[in-house]
Amino acid sequence: MENQVQYSIILTTFPGADAAQQFAEQIVEKQLAACVNVLPEMLSIYQWQGKLTRGRECQLLIKTESAKFSALSLFIAENHPYELPEIIEVPISSGLPAYLSWISGVVNS
Repeated sequence: MENQVQYSIILTTFPGADAAQQFAEQIVEKQLAACVNVLPEMLSIYQWQGKLTRGRECQLLIKTESAKFSALSLFIAENHPYELPEIIEVPISSGLPAYLSWISGVVNS
């Protein structure tokens, strides 16, 4: 059976648009992902250290090969300003073959 490449979208949030954009650029420059979408600021409501917390954040949608998750996760964890950053992998079950090939071409060049 042929080993088929798997793809993922990695989610993380960031405390501001400028910082999020700089972080996204680092991820792409390091070839950990082919593309990072920085979504506009949103309101996040969550529990943190026993308290209801609200904060303004930007969502990053990081498109990459699943095989890059470990290295990407480590990079996020080591360089993110949050004590406990969101790092969630969402598998891509299917997609336009040419787009998925483009992802592979970028992260493996």
